[in-house]
Amino acid sequence: MRTRPTLHWTPPADLPPGSTDLKPLADVLGAGGALVLSGAGISTESGIPAYRGEGGSLTRHTPMTYQDFTTSARARRRYWARGHLGWRTFGRARPNAGHLAVASFARHGLLSGVVTQNVDGLHQAAGSEGVVELHGGLDRVRCLSCDAVTARADLAVRLEEANAGFAPVAAGLNPDGDADLTDEQVAGFRVVPCADCGGVLKPDVVFFGENVPVRRIEHCRRLVGEAASLVVLGSSLTVMSGLRFVRQAAQADIPVLIVNRDPTRGDALAATRITLPLGAALTSVAERLGVPVEGPTVVPEG
Repeated sequence: MRTRPTLHWTPPADLPPGSTDLKPLADVLGAGGALVLSGAGISTESGIPAYRGEGGSLTRHTPMTYQDFTTSARARRRYWARGHLGWRTFGRARPNAGHLAVASFARHGLLSGVVTQNVDGLHQAAGSEGVVELHGGLDRVRCLSCDAVTARADLAVRLEEANAGFAPVAAGLNPDGDADLTDEQVAGFRVVPCADCGGVLKPDVVFFGENVPVRRIEHCRRLVGEAASLVVLGSSLTVMSGLRFVRQAAQADIPVLIVNRDPTRGDALAATRITLPLGAALTSVAERLGVPVEGPTVVPEG
């Protein structure tokens, strides 16, 4: 069964206010056993926009849905044209201070795991191990016919060969890795099939309107149940794929802390929501805990 995608959420007036006090976050991380659940907000400092909030891509962009992609050749052409151009920029993004801090917390034994709603692979690039990609990863492509999984980099080479000279100017980049292009700009773009069976290729990610695989959800539920606390980083929790774990933690009396600039659907269930920028907040907590944050960081433009 496919679900209708939830793209927007209006915060109720009675949500608890946010805080700038980092002590609660330092306390739960310092105690160990914290499970991190991250969203698009942790990657904005790497130049990848969030879906929601100020400047979010949903103000100008409607993400591809599973239904459109699987039923419309035109939609697939539009997606792969936009995605091919976006991949050139998306694939060059590097971990920022937030990703590096999470990896450092894990190396020092403070985390029980990392679950991310992001498809950018930046947690892994920062050094985090065993990351559960709730919505999959853009670095892989899956055939809808034979289920073969191949590298996105290999597909990029094939698309380059099939679309020599394709270099339109995009209006912007989106969290799902595609670029904002007009219908005129994508007209004539050639989509390549699976090299093994000739089937339809899809990025190995969960589209809006597509269900997260049951086994992946069950795995995440086990991680939540075993965690000492749940720390949400940069997610509005608008979609149920992430909100369900906040609800599970709250029902089990597992403390929930959220670091997000804007209100979230999980605020009413959280001990606190910290409204500071993620990179600075996590770096500051690492300093308090004596955890060195190592590795190169990406300084956002502007």
